[in-house]
Amino acid sequence: MGALTIVAKYLIVANVEVQGTVEKYDIIGALFSQTEGLLGNELDLRELQMNGRIGRIEVEAEYKGDKTVGKVYIPSNLDRYETALVAAMIETVDKVGPYNAKIQVVEIKDLREEKRKKIFDRAKELLKLVEHEALPDTKELITKFMEGIRETEVIEYGPEKLPAGPEIETSDTVIIVEGRADVLNLVKHGFKNVIGLGGSSGGVPKTVIELSKKKTTIAFVDGDRGGEMLLKELLKYADIDYIARAPPGKEVEQLTAKEITKALRNRIPAEEYLASLEKKERKMIEEARQAQQEIPQAQSIEIPIQEQSPPQIPQPVQVIPQQAQPIQTTQQVTPPVTQQQSIELPQLPQNVVEEMRKLSGTLEAIIYDDHWNEIKRIPVRDLVDTLQQLPNAYAVVFDGVCTQRLVDVASGKGVKLLLMSRIGNITKVPTDMLILTIDEYLSKAGAKQ
Repeated sequence: MGALTIVAKYLIVANVEVQGTVEKYDIIGALFSQTEGLLGNELDLRELQMNGRIGRIEVEAEYKGDKTVGKVYIPSNLDRYETALVAAMIETVDKVGPYNAKIQVVEIKDLREEKRKKIFDRAKELLKLVEHEALPDTKELITKFMEGIRETEVIEYGPEKLPAGPEIETSDTVIIVEGRADVLNLVKHGFKNVIGLGGSSGGVPKTVIELSKKKTTIAFVDGDRGGEMLLKELLKYADIDYIARAPPGKEVEQLTAKEITKALRNRIPAEEYLASLEKKERKMIEEARQAQQEIPQAQSIEIPIQEQSPPQIPQPVQVIPQQAQPIQTTQQVTPPVTQQQSIELPQLPQNVVEEMRKLSGTLEAIIYDDHWNEIKRIPVRDLVDTLQQLPNAYAVVFDGVCTQRLVDVASGKGVKLLLMSRIGNITKVPTDMLILTIDEYLSKAGAKQ
């Protein structure tokens, strides 16, 4: 079949049989002459061809004995109704020259469908080429995007530039993990008061040791032999309060949010863990910790030299932590701390005392008004932010470390009494505020009774 001269939408295909030997142009001539004016000028084959509404008529023919048989192809740019009329019209041709003839339409092809099929087939081939390029999965792209965001949240903390969460400085509780991957995973799931040891083998960084003296610390280690070894090293050199372990065989960097929360909830006091160790291992850890404490004891000889009037040194109501540096102890012996002796030890209601006894190990804080009504019970990590929003706080009892920042915020909100598990590095105490550890209050209150 020759090339079509128009962009056709349909193609009429018809069988032709002539009872004699004729040429192709004889068949085409019969089509034009015998259909002329049959359906009016608008559907006359010659007019349609001149207007470009049908294309060039093609004929394929061969001789079989004394007959001529073949096919007729008429490309049409008419609509489907007009195309069907033209197809029916050519079937009325019954002679070619002097010979009888028969024309029968066998098919009207939708050439656009043919094109669509070719497009779909080609698209499938092209899709296979694209798939071979290994396009990234959408979830993978999102994961990479989120990891990029978490990277910006991780900061470098201390002279050793340890990986840490953005709340490491402001939070009263610190979670200590092994390396950067562990920090990233915890920050990803919302635990931003975390710091890593840097993954180095150079022992426990000094920054972590100092943090452990000022804040409540949770050592969060892997659930394997390496985690146990790291934990023992931490216990030797840092003041660890609680211990959390990943599930057996898992690493902290692999844990889901649910697994992290469960592990931290199931933390145990460091003393309980030490008690479970073999006697020999426990002795080694205790000796190492004792060696760490001997250095500040040697420096404490300088304290009497710096004090101008020994009679002013009281037994302050506020107790300095055992591991505080001697210089800090000297700073604590200042008029603000001394003036706390003039503040009478308050007699707390029995229900408040009971709640105080239950706080150990909860890392929670309870805020009271001046009538000892409970205003709010919150996690210790939210204490500073919550105090800044409360107008009528009078006393705070919490399981955590009292820091200078907390004292400043509490003083600004009119708080008169702070009772906590431990006292950190505090250099300035308001004259109208009483700061005590829970154990000290319970001891003094019992002696007073």
